[in-house]
Amino acid sequence: MNVSLSARELEIIELVAEGLTNQEIAERLTISKRTVDNHVSNVFTKTGSKNRVALLNWAMDHGKICRDGFNCCSLPEASDDAT
Repeated sequence: MNVSLSARELEIIELVAEGLTNQEIAERLTISKRTVDNHVSNVFTKTGSKNRVALLNWAMDHGKICRDGFNCCSLPEASDDAT
């Protein structure tokens, strides 16, 4: 199943992964909590997730987030010049 997520929805998933509440996400993005609630609800629907834990599992499985060095193969690696 190919799920189409907007840039904002991906940003919301990343902030959920940081452990932020919807209110904290709203403050960070300077948008209303109701808007965040709608984004989270839409992401749940699109991914078939029933809660935040299921959403984060989905995001890890589909390479949408990188956590503690896991699932980071699709992210660009630092060049050797940086050392």
